Order: sequence, then C-alpha cells, then structure tokens
Amino acid sequence: MWRDAGTPADSFYEVRPECTDVPKTRFKIKAGKTLSVRKWQAAFSPEGQLDIGKTLSRIHRGGIHPSIRGEVWEFLLGCYDPTSTFDEREQIRQRRRVQYARSKEDCRQMFPVVGSGRFITAPVITEDGQPIQDPIVLSQINPDNGSSTNRKNVMEPVMDKKVIQWMLTLHQIGLDVVRTDRTLVFYEKQENLSKLWDILAVYAWIDTDVGYCQGMSDLCSPMIILLDDEADAFWCFERLMRRLRGNFRCTDSSVGVEAQLSNLASITQVIDPKLHQHLETLGGGDYLFAFRMLMVLFRREFSFCDSLYLWEMMWALEYDPDLVSVYEESDTDNEKAEGSKGKPKSTRQCGKYERENMKSGAKNSEAPLPISVFLVASVLKDKSSKLLTEARGLDDVVKILNDITGNLDAKKACTGALKLHKKYLKKVPKKT
Repeated sequence: MWRDAGTPADSFYEVRPECTDVPKTRFKIKAGKTLSVRKWQAAFSPEGQLDIGKTLSRIHRGGIHPSIRGEVWEFLLGCYDPTSTFDEREQIRQRRRVQYARSKEDCRQMFPVVGSGRFITAPVITEDGQPIQDPIVLSQINPDNGSSTNRKNVMEPVMDKKVIQWMLTLHQIGLDVVRTDRTLVFYEKQENLSKLWDILAVYAWIDTDVGYCQGMSDLCSPMIILLDDEADAFWCFERLMRRLRGNFRCTDSSVGVEAQLSNLASITQVIDPKLHQHLETLGGGDYLFAFRMLMVLFRREFSFCDSLYLWEMMWALEYDPDLVSVYEESDTDNEKAEGSKGKPKSTRQCGKYERENMKSGAKNSEAPLPISVFLVASVLKDKSSKLLTEARGLDDVVKILNDITGNLDAKKACTGALKLHKKYLKKVPKKT
C-alpha cells in the first residue's frame, strides 16, 4: 500500500525541537521534477510490471516523494524485479516475512531479549562464553525482576563459538542504536529503538562473515522509518548491505573500505594530480580522512533528509536491472552477491552511471567502482584550492572537510560525481 500522498513531505523525519546543531535540509521538493505518487503509479502496467526506466531520470532530477520512498527503494535496491507482477511480489514479500520471522525466532531462542520490545547496551557474555553477572546486565535482561528460572535460562554458559561471537556484538549494537539519529522524534519511542536493534541483531546472526560493525546502524535506520513492516525493512537493509558489506569486512590488518580509499586515491591522481601529490606530502596518501564518507554514505555530512535524497539519486544512477537475478541466484546458492557481472537486459532500464560504465567497458572489470567513490572525489575536487593553500597537515585536511557538514547539496554532488566519472573514464585505458 502507498502511504497517504497528502502527508507533509518530511513529517516522517521530524527533528526534535531542542536539537539546534543539526545540519539543515537543503534539498526541497520541486513540482514536476520529483517522482510523485501519480508518476510512480503510472509507471506500472495493469498486472504490476514496472517500467523503471521511466522513473530513474526523474529520481535523479528531483528525488522521490517521501510518501512512496520506501516502496521505490525496494526496487532500487533489488528487492523486486521490475518485470514481476503485483501478485508475484506479494508472494515474495510474504515468503520473506516468514523467513525473517524464523531467523528472529532462532535469535530469540538464543537470547530472549530479541523480539521483546527491549534491547541491551551492556555486555552479557565473556569471550569464553561465561555470563556476566553484573546488576546492570541482569536489569536489562530482566527489567521486571523475572523469576530466577527465567534468569538462569537467559544467562546459561554458552559453548558454541558462533553463538558466543554473535552475543558479544549485541551490546555494541545497543550502544550504537541509542546514538543513531537521536535527533529524530521517531526514536523517542522505545519500540522503534528496539526494532532497529532487532534487525541489526538478526543480520549479525545471518551474515557470519561480517556480523555487525559500527556504521551499520546509520545505514539501517532509514529503512525502519520508511517501511512499516519490520521484515520488509530488514530485507531492504539486507539488499543495501550486499552492495556495502565489502566495506565492513575486516581482517587482522585491514578494513574492507580501504579498497575504495585506494580507488579514491587513483581517481584523484588522475583527475587532480597536484592535489594528490599535496595529500601524499602531508602523509594522507592513504585517504583515511575520507573513511567515514564512504563507510556510511555521507550520513554525517548531510542532514537526514538530504542524505536520503542523495542515496536514492545514487541508486537511480547506478541502477542495474540484472542485480535482482544475481541476488536471487546467490540466495539459491547460499552465497552473498556483491555486484552484477551479467549483461543488463536493456540499457533503457539502466541508470545513467551504469550506462556510462557499459559504454566504456568498465562492466567487464571484476568490481566496477561505485558512484560513492566519485562523490568523495568530487568533494575533494571542489575543495582542492582550499586544501592546496590552507592544509599544512592532516588535521587541516580533516578540518576543511568537516566544514562541509550540512553545506553539501545532494543534487550538485551527484552531478559533480557524474562529470568526474566521465572524465576519469576518458583518461584511463578501457577494460577488455
């Protein structure tokens, strides 16, 4: 069901009145440019097939009306094939809800706080699986002073290493949940905080390779605000993580996002060699100062509303209709997909950025660069003069980039990224 189109545009994201230091929203809905409810509905056939090509350019020009944002995101992130019918999507939706409910129940059996409407912020277990008998822990697990029998069941020693690893992350999820989008009225409700905690806890159990890492709560938060059903929000987040999980994959010596930082360095070296040399001289050749921008997709650099516009513009530009089939195949194989390697069904159904990659032959590479890397490169290019003249150390670089917080325009950022992408493709050899 579509939300009421008469709902004020940003009422879902209302900021608490006392929060005066929140970045202001710069992006405004413009009549005739935003993907409206009417235009969205008109893009479907009577059976429910979506002509997504009709919507991509409009999303890029003006974003999505907030009342339909959740449903549109499900398509942009590859939850549903645009060629599917209304009935087929409903069957998929119900199947996924059952799947999520089962996974959540598995987690609840291991730790009954999951699904209870509560969450924890204190460690509950040691690294060797022994329960932590701390009053704070016990009060969070049994806030109503439950019976000793229940307490014993919750706090029994754990032997399974996978369960231990999962339970060790639960308090970190809780700590991040209470810090996530705390300026929004939405999170004044305990039930919404616990919903975010539940989704992240279930995801950490399912994705054992990555588990939970700081920053995931920033990526998940918009999903539960936009989608009423918790299971639908989970699957939307899970699809987003398929794109980004490589950033969070850690080893003893590196974090996955370092690969994108390396790509950012290569792009800057081609686009603005003078700036790249200056950053290297300052000891910033690893580009770690851009770590946060890539990790949480500019959530801290934009207001909440503007970051959502930025995301959907990026996804519309990057849209690849083959992603859905790639994800479905990986579901069958019990593997995690991290991108499409097949040929799109129709260039008309692809986003503008994706079409440029196809024309250049970049799709033949193992891992086409995401537009987010070019977004950061665009920001650096825009601040190049200031960085060259004022940055005398890495602290200055960080300060100059921090000054952009709340002052970035989502549409201009995407336009700048597209221009740099095109320029970069002309300067680097074509992939064969």
